[in-house]
Amino acid sequence: MRTLGRSGIEVSEIGFGAWAIGGPFSAGGQPVGWGAVDDDESVAAIHRALDLGVTFFDTADVYGTGHSEQVLRRALDGRRDQVVIATKFGNTFDAATRELTGQDVSPAYIRSACRASLERLGTDWIDLYQLHYGAMPYERVDEVLATLEELADEGLIRSYAWSTDDPDRAAAFAKGPRCTAVQHQINVLEDTPEMLAVCATHDLASVDRGPLAMGLLSGKYTADSRLPEDDVRAEPEGRYFRGGRPAPEYLDRLAAVREVLTAGGRTLAQGALGWLLARDSRTVPIPGIRTVAQAEENAAALTLGPLTGAQLTEIRTLLGR
Repeated sequence: MRTLGRSGIEVSEIGFGAWAIGGPFSAGGQPVGWGAVDDDESVAAIHRALDLGVTFFDTADVYGTGHSEQVLRRALDGRRDQVVIATKFGNTFDAATRELTGQDVSPAYIRSACRASLERLGTDWIDLYQLHYGAMPYERVDEVLATLEELADEGLIRSYAWSTDDPDRAAAFAKGPRCTAVQHQINVLEDTPEMLAVCATHDLASVDRGPLAMGLLSGKYTADSRLPEDDVRAEPEGRYFRGGRPAPEYLDRLAAVREVLTAGGRTLAQGALGWLLARDSRTVPIPGIRTVAQAEENAAALTLGPLTGAQLTEIRTLLGR
């Protein structure tokens, strides 16, 4: 178990990322989901993860325009006291068309979004409520923090965080009394020491988005792989995938560290999660899961534990850090 920053909330070392189980949705006509999903399989994957010791589930109101939260409600029925639920707010959407429509962080909208998430999740409280507008202007910070503190006073949320890759924004949010984490991009192929420094300075948890580099660290993809057009990774200017194909520079980095990550009988994904667990005591990776097999593979990393210090050093050398 690990503690979410200064909140005292304990979670499993590895969580369950619920973006993919939301199914298809789009922004400006471009897919931002992971394609079609089988809800029964999603529920089975959540149940298997729970059985294997995973207690931290991260979703967002916008994933599948509400569908991910609804699937979690179904899967966690009768088991709410066994889990820690994180969700997000800040994006507006049309559930009927499954389309994102903009951003809104006004006090009235935050309250409305919180109550809508509570209803979809079938719970009376949210453990970690995260701002999902990474580039929100600094001048809005105080107003948003004040609203989140009110929601915490009312017992609707226990703690909050900002999902952002900007260290300065994360630090600005950390002045909130019940800010306890920052969700940010980090994985073995792309370290973010600046974000981890903010977490250490302000006693925040590092909730790790993209721990498997959008699936690249699953080991399933090669230079010849091509993903369908309804997958977010088909976006032409993506990070780890471009136009549905793995980005060559990240394939090169993966090749450089594959042998170290898979030492000792680990799968590539388990090695990547082990790197994050070893990288810092505050990290909580949230790999995306939508099948029972993925739940089992990722949860096994809990037993395998972190990589060694020697392996971390070797990876730094191999990647030229």
